[in-house]
Amino acid sequence: MVVGCGGNTSDTGKGGSSKSDSAKGKQSVGIAMPTQALERWNRDGEYLKKQFEDAGYDVQLKYSDNDEGKQVTDIQNMIADDVDLLVIGAINGEALNTCMNEAADAKIPVISYDRLILNDAVSYYVSFDNYTVGKLQGEFVEKELDLANAGDKTYNMEFTAGDPADNNAGYFYQGAYDVLKKYIDAGTLKVVSGQTDFSSVATEKWQTDVALDRAQNILSSYYASGEQLDAWLCSNDSTALGVAQAIQTDYKGSNKPIITGQDGDIANLKNIVDGIQTMSVYKNVSNETIVTLELAKSILNGETIDESLTSKFDIECAYDTTSYSTSDGHNCPSFLLVPTVVTKDNLDYLVDTGLYKWDGDYLASATE
Repeated sequence: MVVGCGGNTSDTGKGGSSKSDSAKGKQSVGIAMPTQALERWNRDGEYLKKQFEDAGYDVQLKYSDNDEGKQVTDIQNMIADDVDLLVIGAINGEALNTCMNEAADAKIPVISYDRLILNDAVSYYVSFDNYTVGKLQGEFVEKELDLANAGDKTYNMEFTAGDPADNNAGYFYQGAYDVLKKYIDAGTLKVVSGQTDFSSVATEKWQTDVALDRAQNILSSYYASGEQLDAWLCSNDSTALGVAQAIQTDYKGSNKPIITGQDGDIANLKNIVDGIQTMSVYKNVSNETIVTLELAKSILNGETIDESLTSKFDIECAYDTTSYSTSDGHNCPSFLLVPTVVTKDNLDYLVDTGLYKWDGDYLASATE
């Protein structure tokens, strides 16, 4: 088996473990998630664990507390325990080279989950189309402000992006910015702070308090006299919480700015019901785990993996061999799902996933 990604997809189209002890009994899967501090990773980790256990696999689930060194150790321990497959949501896509090389030496296939690990030992990548996540956010702002028909009207906005160590954060931001750039260039949209490059708007570890501090600084520096803020594009829900808090306490304008998000966190869904946050791009964890489980089964069964596998999912998912690379010239076969925009008007969509339920006027987790 060729474990790593490669530019030649015929070399990476074979699944299966070549470990000599693959017949030792029940196969085992090691799952490494970044943190329990963000609600979405709790959902991902526990749902993955349940799905793999229900399918008959032994499972180790590790949360690494957003500590890159701890995640390396967690993965090394699972390698030492001779797991048959690793599923990894990386804290930092560039910080796992040591343990990824050890996984390759041990012939353990690796599924890079949601965040791409930049190491050629990665076998496959399962995620949502991350560029499209940002694109949906940008298109939402475009539609809500009717920018295409703005004429001489101008609007003020700001950006808050994600963690520079998260490979996805750049895709989210670029997808949104590419939609809105023509309006910024034309002067229809004005980023009053002038902060539009990714490094200026990034948020370390997606932390709410970091986003809050920056938003408060921007509001006090550029909107202190009641200048109108029309939209604040936030790449995810944890940063949107910080921005929303700053707007509630520090914004002197009379309007409610558009605030975007991503993930469908419970606190943000409450804000959407209350009209504080405007939308969130939802990535259905159950769908992502369905794809991951079916891919894992095929890998461990030694089956050929190509576009035909998507027929097993019964959900919208594309097989992509060109969009994501683990290094220059090494494309990683990827299974990319399609995200969904949720607003106050379609929150029942989340209930229909089975992961949420109504608790009075607000949504709660259906799994608690």
